[in-house]
This record gives sequence, C-alpha cells and structure tokens, in this order.
Amino acid sequence: MRRMGIGVQLYTLRDEMEKDVLGTLRKVKELGYEGVEFAGYFDVPAEQMRAWLDELRLQAFSTHVGLTRLRNDLLGEVAYAKAIGARYMPCSYIEPQDRQSADDWRGLIEYFKTTADEVNKQGLQFCYHNHEFEFETKLDGMSVYDQLFSQISEQAMKSELDVCWVQYASEDPLAYIRRYAGRLPLLHLKDFQHGDDNSMVTLQLGQGKVNLPAVLEEASRAGVEWLIVEQDVCQNPPFDSIEASMQWLKDHYLTKVGVS
Repeated sequence: MRRMGIGVQLYTLRDEMEKDVLGTLRKVKELGYEGVEFAGYFDVPAEQMRAWLDELRLQAFSTHVGLTRLRNDLLGEVAYAKAIGARYMPCSYIEPQDRQSADDWRGLIEYFKTTADEVNKQGLQFCYHNHEFEFETKLDGMSVYDQLFSQISEQAMKSELDVCWVQYASEDPLAYIRRYAGRLPLLHLKDFQHGDDNSMVTLQLGQGKVNLPAVLEEASRAGVEWLIVEQDVCQNPPFDSIEASMQWLKDHYLTKVGVS
C-alpha cells in the first residue's frame, strides 16, 4: 500500500481552537499528525498562523470554506489560504436555503465553474466536499454529486470525498473512490453508526460500520494524497478521540507501509 499523508480536520477540535489555537496545533503535532485542514481561523492573522505552523513543522495542506464565505470574500479567503501554505480549497458546505430546487443546483454548478477557475488562477486547487444530500438529491436523473463532477472539468474541481457521508446516503464509498480515482487528492477518513433516530453518530476510527481497511486500499490505488481524520461530534474528549484514531491508523495502516 502507498504512503499517504495523515491530517486532521480542525472542525473536530473547534472548541479547543476557540480557546487556544497554538496549543491545539501543538497537541495535534504531538499526537503524530503531519498536517491540518482548517475550518476557520479564529481571528488569528495569516502571518501569525503561518509562523506557528512553520515552528511546529505542521502542514496546512487544505482549508474548508463554506459557500457563504466563498460568495462574500473569495479573494480574501484565497489570500489567507496562500499565506499559510495551503494547496487545496474545498467548498465545505452549502446551506439548505441555497439548495431548495433544481434551478438552485443549476445555478450552483455555474457558480462553481467560475469560482473554481478563479481559485485555480490564483494558484490553489478548488475541491468539493460532500455530505449526504448531494447523493440523495437528483438533477436530470443523476445525483447532484455526479452532476457537479460531470459538468465541471477535472482540472477545475477535484473531489474531497467524505466516506462517512457517502455510506450514510446508502452509497458505496469504495465505488465512489474508484469512480473518481485520479481526481481525489483528499479523503475524509471517518467512522459512524446509526443512532436510534437513524442520525449519524460519528465515532473514532475502527468503532463503526465503515470498511476502513478497504477504504485505505482503494484510496492508495486512487492517488489520494491526504487521509483526513474527522469526527463531527466526538463521543469522548476530542483530543482523546483523535489520539485513538491515530493509534488505529498506526496499527492498521502505518505498520503496513513500513512506518511504526
């Protein structure tokens, strides 16, 4: 199996980041993570954030930006991302009010075409991060997810596949990894069970129903660059959760690629 980078989505640690950004980043590094994917900057100037990242030798390879922020200050978001050394900028989420109808989605596809071109022109790679609704919603007989990637060029927009949400939408994560091989630099590595109300209960790696060993094999073949640990809601203290997930990766992945 090929060696991929291991990062953490800082949304998992949003409460810790709110209290102490530098302390949170330092703990992430101590736990063995090589990089971080941001989900907001907590009023830290880009120059200060970059200095902390450089001090810790922690790569800020990606930063999540929601649709609202993309629309309100695209160039500002690009400038911050570049300043901290990010390479990828995924659209992280579309609010429900922005995706009520087929016409909304047609407009979003056109918006993402122009936005991806601008982001890429500025030297970053635009990506799209999924939830379940892109698979559950159909547009002209095809899932919205597949419409997005069929209508926007491979060079313009890459996939950041979240395997948890794919499976929660009753789709096969392995099939989607294979379908978008070569267009999938980032992968959210997550685990979950269904709650009593059929909601998603996110868990530490190895505690849920996602076939993570098979996901890792497919991700390696598909050209994934970064495996990103994320737990939307932790059932234990967040640092304990990401430490346990890192231990799972050490036991089930890093030993297989010759890293102890």
